[in-house]
Amino acid sequence: MAKITINEKQIEVPEGTTVLRAAEMAGIYIPRLCDHKELTPYGGCRLCIVDVEGARVPMASCTLPVNNGMVVHTETAEIKKSREFILSMLFSERNHFCPFCQVSGGDCELQNAAYHEEMTHWPIQPGWSDFKVDTTHPHFILDNNRCILCRRCVRACGELVGNFTLAVAERGAASIIVADTDVPFGESTCIKCGTCVQVCPTGALIDRTSAYQSHDNQLEEIKSTCVGCSVGCSTRIMVRDNRIVRIEGDWEGAVNHGLLCEHGRYDPVTESRMRITSPQIRRNGKLEPVSWNEAMSAVASKIMEDKSGVAAIASTRLSAETLNAFKELFADKFQSKLVTSIEEGVPTAVVTSFAQKQEAFEGKLDVLRNADTVLCIGANVHRSHMVAGFLFKRNLSKGTHLINIDPESSDLDFMSNISLKTKKGSDLALIRGLQAVIVKEGLGRSPLSLPDAGQLIEKAVSAAGISLEELNQTAQLLARSISPVILFGKGITAQRDEALVEELHRLAVLVGAVDSERHGLLSIKGEANSLTATLLGMDKAFELNGQKTVYAAIGDDYVSRSLVERASKASYLIVQASYESKLTEKADIILPVTIWAEQEGHYINLDGRMQTANKAITPLETVRENIAVLNEIAVRTNTAIESDWQKSILTRKSSVSLN
Repeated sequence: MAKITINEKQIEVPEGTTVLRAAEMAGIYIPRLCDHKELTPYGGCRLCIVDVEGARVPMASCTLPVNNGMVVHTETAEIKKSREFILSMLFSERNHFCPFCQVSGGDCELQNAAYHEEMTHWPIQPGWSDFKVDTTHPHFILDNNRCILCRRCVRACGELVGNFTLAVAERGAASIIVADTDVPFGESTCIKCGTCVQVCPTGALIDRTSAYQSHDNQLEEIKSTCVGCSVGCSTRIMVRDNRIVRIEGDWEGAVNHGLLCEHGRYDPVTESRMRITSPQIRRNGKLEPVSWNEAMSAVASKIMEDKSGVAAIASTRLSAETLNAFKELFADKFQSKLVTSIEEGVPTAVVTSFAQKQEAFEGKLDVLRNADTVLCIGANVHRSHMVAGFLFKRNLSKGTHLINIDPESSDLDFMSNISLKTKKGSDLALIRGLQAVIVKEGLGRSPLSLPDAGQLIEKAVSAAGISLEELNQTAQLLARSISPVILFGKGITAQRDEALVEELHRLAVLVGAVDSERHGLLSIKGEANSLTATLLGMDKAFELNGQKTVYAAIGDDYVSRSLVERASKASYLIVQASYESKLTEKADIILPVTIWAEQEGHYINLDGRMQTANKAITPLETVRENIAVLNEIAVRTNTAIESDWQKSILTRKSSVSLN
């Protein structure tokens, strides 16, 4: 620890802490523009300069590490004069005309810094820049006329997301932010995560959907959890007049540390599906609006006709409380023989099945942050669960190796050190072949007897359709890594072969990815509560076997064509949904329910974290919460939902430790 004095205040901070962070710990504000707590200190804007006793010139506090006994002054007359000059230069460099800027009025860090220095104007003639405004991107706009070249966006794109789309082109006063080789932003390699917009301190990058709608001080902030996938990113939902203005990543989030993907940040705000606002019953072949009482009476009557003959299926976007109530109502109370989720356990069933023998064998997402080699097999994290991919993609330029094994082409192929395009169905042979190479060459970190190693290698090469050299290179790179991680997804789990998971676990142990201290094996699961559904036993295939009635609690989820075809085979279909779909078109009864932002509940993410999603907006009076509908069905059928979801999920062993 180091003892320092800032503005006559003595504090003690860990060695290596910067003066800027030390000041924050002491509650002392130092203006800054290029600094961001999630980014590597840069020292570009010089606004955070401080006086250090014994130093010849003012120092940038964001890059200056503390020394024991250091004495710092942040508000001397000389420092304030220097800051005012720096701000004057920044304001005059480009067209910072605050009355015309959508972030003016409290949201602009440049303007706020000027107000902190009690500036009302700047004395230097503006540079009158005339850079083109790039409006080609579907979600945001780039205006270099308002850019201060802090490079936060460039650094965030590389350091946090690992996409490296943004850069600085030209020199001096002509310097601008560009995408790739100065192509239109909308045609670039941008993955639309919006991190650059969130870190921008001015109006240079603005959100198309929320621009000019509100200042931050006019918005209500609700902290919640994204239910777009099983990563479980923490979010800040910005609301005004019962409407979501925008969604931001929560920098305090334990999983994502502020990062979001396009699906979590923009898709919910730009939702265009048609809401269902009243209960409906089919009469004479046509759906007609009815009262809730009439709709619920019809539902209860139909279920009571044949309780055990109802096939029940629910979305894994629903809260843990709702899924538990659904399972208890249909499986426990009504004794339905088919109660499952719309994912049918594809991403989780085989993993949970293996966990019954192995206990918790999967690790946490954090292992991806420090992995020196990541083996992705059947997991395209460039398309789904993108934030999980950010955690290692950002390190590829620093030396982390990526091995991508997938029959399908993906953007991960271009980032990989080794990319194997294997034949479908060859995964088991390939995994055993990798084990055999490692054992044969004596590279294993744990004992594994494979007397038929040569045959396994030959079979792997033949079955996978790859060369012996490719197999050897892959095995050697993985085995010689210090902290390898194996990440697998639906390409593996959809095969519903427990031997695949068992052999992946054996490979992880062999290369040191899994031992008493590390758990470098994890699976990319499906939607927000995939793990919850499988722990509740809702992971069977949805195949009707004599059931004449289907009850589908879809919520705000999307419906696949396959589910519509199978559910439509029933003679009677009850759909609990938020939006119109091909499934609701075929329904006999429709019950309108809340969307993700209109309800609260708990979600268990892919690495076992129990998280809370909070209610952000109030639904229409004619729309009910998902769990409220299930509770009313229970009342009308003379049953009761009594079990505790937190106890219910413990009836099966989890593949990850729950916390």
